[in-house]
Amino acid sequence: MQHKLDAFARLLTIMDELREQCPWDRKQTFQSLRNLTIEETYELADAILEEDLPEIKEEIGDLLLHMVFYAKIADEKGAFDIADALNTVCDKLINRHPHIYGDVKADDEETVKKNWEQLKLQEGKKSVLAGVPRSLPAMVKAYRMQEKTKQVGFEWENKAQVWDKVVEEIEEFREASEQGLSQEKKEEEFGDVLFSMINYARFEGIDPETALERINQKFKRRFEYIEANANQALTEMSLEEMDALWEEAKRQ
Repeated sequence: MQHKLDAFARLLTIMDELREQCPWDRKQTFQSLRNLTIEETYELADAILEEDLPEIKEEIGDLLLHMVFYAKIADEKGAFDIADALNTVCDKLINRHPHIYGDVKADDEETVKKNWEQLKLQEGKKSVLAGVPRSLPAMVKAYRMQEKTKQVGFEWENKAQVWDKVVEEIEEFREASEQGLSQEKKEEEFGDVLFSMINYARFEGIDPETALERINQKFKRRFEYIEANANQALTEMSLEEMDALWEEAKRQ
């Protein structure tokens, strides 16, 4: 434990030194760091998807630096420091795990999740969905909202019902498209299809964001194979010629 505490203390010391001595670090604010933090988060997400442990280690360090940076700026404003932030999350974890730190019984994951959401409401949250960030990517947000409302019983009974909903929404989207309805209406019906598909993925234990990103990467690899192996400019090739290279990429 001590070597972990020493490493964290080292980071805090370096942060203090950079904030005092480095022109770039002195200039940073909450707002200027925000987009950089988002970028670092996505870099960690990429490393996790690739299961690249050395890269995961590096990206965890980058994100920890950002957390310490925000706390340092807040400390300078007299608002809070890193200890306050850490103690706040520790208190939250203890309060929301009464099956560990209290006398509540919870023998499975679902019970823990339900207790967690109920405790959040007791703490003053006005809605089960209050903790879902507005700026989350839409697919992740849909999945999280469905997960959260499930904890209070707003859930389909079985996946067959969910699949029936998927089929229903696809049919409604097809009708909207064929009938030439407004772009807004077609967009709404398409959104319903995606939302229902995300729900079905959840019932199958599939993370839709991860699933789609894996397909994105597969598409990227195969298309880059076409680019690398084409004997002429892609704009001069027929679809059939490109598709032949695509099939080659699939066999690689």
